[in-house]
Amino acid sequence: MNVSSDTPVRTACQPEEPMQTTPEAEFFPEEFRRFCDDPQSLTVRSARQFGVSPETVVNWRWHMRRQVGDAATAEKALALAPQERDGFNLLADAFVAGITPYYMSLMNQDPTVSCPIRLQALPRREELDVRVGVMDPLDEVPHSPVKEVVQVYPDRVAFCVAQLCPVYCRYCFRKRRDEEDGLHFNRRIIDNGINYIASNPAIRDVLITGGDPFIASDSAIENLLERLSAIPHVDIIRFGTRTPVTLPYRVTAKLAKMIARFHPVWLNTHFNCAEELTPEAIQAVSNLVDAGIPVGNQAVLLKGINDTPERLMALCRALLKARVRPYYLFHPHLVEGTEHLRVPIEDGLKLIRSLRGNITGMGIPTYIVDTPSGKIPMMPNHVLGTDGEDLLLEDVRGQIWREKAAMRPV
Repeated sequence: MNVSSDTPVRTACQPEEPMQTTPEAEFFPEEFRRFCDDPQSLTVRSARQFGVSPETVVNWRWHMRRQVGDAATAEKALALAPQERDGFNLLADAFVAGITPYYMSLMNQDPTVSCPIRLQALPRREELDVRVGVMDPLDEVPHSPVKEVVQVYPDRVAFCVAQLCPVYCRYCFRKRRDEEDGLHFNRRIIDNGINYIASNPAIRDVLITGGDPFIASDSAIENLLERLSAIPHVDIIRFGTRTPVTLPYRVTAKLAKMIARFHPVWLNTHFNCAEELTPEAIQAVSNLVDAGIPVGNQAVLLKGINDTPERLMALCRALLKARVRPYYLFHPHLVEGTEHLRVPIEDGLKLIRSLRGNITGMGIPTYIVDTPSGKIPMMPNHVLGTDGEDLLLEDVRGQIWREKAAMRPV
């Protein structure tokens, strides 16, 4: 995908009947200025890598205009391994590549060194090795009563208002949407979705997702929030966005304060490794939390990224330090082209067990297998059996604990 400085990314995916997404007057987010003035910051390093000023790097729209989507553009910023170059060239028609300059700046410059950022964002030849995998692993299309509204549970819906993302994660479970056009903040789709939600009093919880819903103007997001919050039976609104991870400059204090006007609003983001929690990313999170927006994290268990006790522990500790609650650890969905990133469930259970007793309970995410019928929590079994009315348990140190009179008498 070749992107010039004056053309939008993925023009084929622009709305058929666009909402008011014309960008508001550009302004410099003062909370990110310190990164422009720090010669050691990732912002300045990214500016040098891409040959622009730090002030340009802080402009989130510049990143969307300059998404890296082909091998030639990528190699201007860093050396590619052969399997990465092949990935760009062989998978162009399978799943679009797109990486913000910010996120590319997180990558290890040495292609021979395993890098959790590269594994998530750069296409690889291994994606062609498909033994198992489907395009819609959660059967979202059959669960969509109207286009882009997914309802699995009676009291909540996922409202897919966006199609664009700052980074197209190689393990994405919505790859099928890549072939569809006109989904990004499409007025007809949003009108139909809001009408459906308004006509169903059982719906109390709306998750705004995509794509990434933050890849729209503040005014478009505000308009959507106004319409949803006006529905009497909608109790809470949630956002699912990876912009704090892949494009933190988008998450300004101004945006956060606007969203906070519509409380109760919750937000879940998607850090997969501690390396992603840069000072810039932490600033984006602070903008949200300081505005009173609770932030949770939904990581995906991925091989070479967070599949060891040390790496998962580092992620959870970094999240807590940044005031982000580790919420879910998803077992990777059965998506085509992701087998090289998948981890056996028994390894996931061992990882969760390794956290217990070594980090505060609120730092332990729930390990989840997501299915078309909903989320299934996977937990290590600490119940050994019963002895009369006593329950025999294994504690976090592997010792046996007898909980007296815990069972109903026979």
